[in-house]
Amino acid sequence: MDTLLRNTEVTAEPSETKRSPAARRQDNTGRGTGRTFQHTLGQPISAIGIGLHSGQKIRLSLLPAPIGHGIVFQRTDLPQATAIPAHYDWVVDTRLSTTVGEAANPINRIATVEHLMAALRGCDIDNALILVDGPEIPAFDGSAQDFVFLIDCAGKQAQTATRRIVEVIRPIRVEQGESFMELLPNPTSGLGAALDLSLSIDFPAQAIGRQTLSLELSRASFRNELSRSRTFTLKTEIDALHSMGLALGGSLDNAIVVDGDSILNPAGLRCADEFIRHKMMDAVGDLSMLNGALRARVRGHRPGHTLNNLLLRRLFADPQAWRDTAERQPAVAAA
Repeated sequence: MDTLLRNTEVTAEPSETKRSPAARRQDNTGRGTGRTFQHTLGQPISAIGIGLHSGQKIRLSLLPAPIGHGIVFQRTDLPQATAIPAHYDWVVDTRLSTTVGEAANPINRIATVEHLMAALRGCDIDNALILVDGPEIPAFDGSAQDFVFLIDCAGKQAQTATRRIVEVIRPIRVEQGESFMELLPNPTSGLGAALDLSLSIDFPAQAIGRQTLSLELSRASFRNELSRSRTFTLKTEIDALHSMGLALGGSLDNAIVVDGDSILNPAGLRCADEFIRHKMMDAVGDLSMLNGALRARVRGHRPGHTLNNLLLRRLFADPQAWRDTAERQPAVAAA
């Protein structure tokens, strides 16, 4: 993971992760009896990177957390700042990234959380405390692969409580112009979380054009198919972002820049459809903000952070559209 090691200081606590046989079986297969249990990190780990929009050098720390804690963010540079749950109703801005924060305190917010959230969900981490000493999560290389690397370094610890799974039982749809996102029941057999995604994008820039991708989310598919896809922008948008004091930390090292039919990054794309893969990775992160895992089919065209967040708000506004399946999970030992 040379991008992380080149641009980032990484520190893991010198403690050895203890992992149960069930957790080890789960890691090897991606499925099995251990899959229904909550997991946290095996040990604390820290890294330093640059914020995409602020351009600031930011320290990020991922810490283990107890059962039922969920993913929670904490600004360490703001004295006595309120902790911020990674929850859809704590999202305060979705214009350029997903930003969580206190609605009544605009200073206490953290932007660009979606790539880290995607990595946590893709690696099946349910409980963690995220410490950050600035206004956003470091961009690293613009994908989720460096967050996956940090989680791998920290290890995973199985916990003795079942994972909360939100099962969609009635279709939910949100639309904005030609864009839409919808959740449908997933008939896949079994009681675990199963997220089946099928998304498409359509950009006028010839280098992007129309792309589609369908994928069933698992640890292996997230790691191999989505985690390396980078954020992207159009060259025509960069000046506008700079005029607003944004994208100050952006570079060809942490974003794909598109100019018509050209990719300006010297190394080009990591795969031909990297753009839709990144949009799908964003959706995984945004749709994980419900204090649990989601069991559904996800369908969408021209998705974005705003629609992703509206979709969760619409889902939980209709108690007839979902059910909590944690109580239905098989009671098997985690150790």
